[in-house]
Amino acid sequence: MTTQGPAFEGRVALVTGASRGIGLAIAQRLVDGGARVCLTARKPEGLADAVASLGGEEHAMSVAGKADDPDHREQAVSSVLERFGRLDVLVNNVGINPSAGMLMDIDLAAARKTVEVNLIATLGFTQLAHRAWLREHGGTVLNVASFAGLSTSPGIAFYGSTKAAIINLTRQLALELAPSIRVNALAPAIVRTRFAEALYHGYEEQAAAAYPLKRLGEPEDVSAAAAFLLSDEAAWITGQTLAIDGGLLLGLG
Repeated sequence: MTTQGPAFEGRVALVTGASRGIGLAIAQRLVDGGARVCLTARKPEGLADAVASLGGEEHAMSVAGKADDPDHREQAVSSVLERFGRLDVLVNNVGINPSAGMLMDIDLAAARKTVEVNLIATLGFTQLAHRAWLREHGGTVLNVASFAGLSTSPGIAFYGSTKAAIINLTRQLALELAPSIRVNALAPAIVRTRFAEALYHGYEEQAAAAYPLKRLGEPEDVSAAAAFLLSDEAAWITGQTLAIDGGLLLGLG
C-alpha cells in the first residue's frame, strides 16, 4: 500500500462548476497530483482565468455552458475524450440556489430550475461519463452535496432538499456501478466562497461561533477530502457521504 499522498498521474478528470471556489480547489488538487482536467461553468471568462491558474492548456481545458442544458453536458464529455482520450474522474460540483425563504413561499419555477441543475445535471453528467468511458474502464465519481442535505436548513430548505436527494443518489449509483466505479459524496457546511457569501458576509465571527472548530471552511478543506476519496487510497470506500463541517453535526446530537 502506498504511503504517499493521493496521486492522479495519467488520469483525466471532468469537474463541473469549477471556475472558482470548491470546484476550482478540487481541480487544483487533481492537477497537483498529475491529472489533466476539464472545467465547466457558465462564463467563458471565468473559465479562462481558472485554466490559466492551473498552469494553462497543458494541464487543463474548459467547456462553457449551463449544466441543465443536455447539449452542454454532451459537449463537455465528448470534448474531454477528444482532447485527452479518456475520462477517469467525474466531480459533480455544480449547484445553484436561486431562491431562499420558506417552502410555502418558494417560486415553483425556481424550484424546478434548482432540481434541474443540482440533481438532474448530476445524474446526466454521470450517465454520459459512464457511457463514454467509465463503463468499460472503471473510475471514480464524486458528488458535492451539502450539509444542508444532512439536516434541516431553514431559509435554504429547498436547496437542502435537492442536496439530500444527491446524497441518496450517491448511494444508489454506488450500488449500481460497483465494482469498477466508486461513487461518493461530500457534504460541506459553510465554506468561504462567493457562492456561500450570503450565509456569512458581515457576521462571519458569529457564524463561525456555531462550529466546534470555531471557523468556517475553506475550499482547500473540501478539496483535501475530495482528493482522498477520488484516490486509490480510498479504494474500499463507496456509497459514502463525508461531512466537511467543522464539527457542526456534533451539536445536533
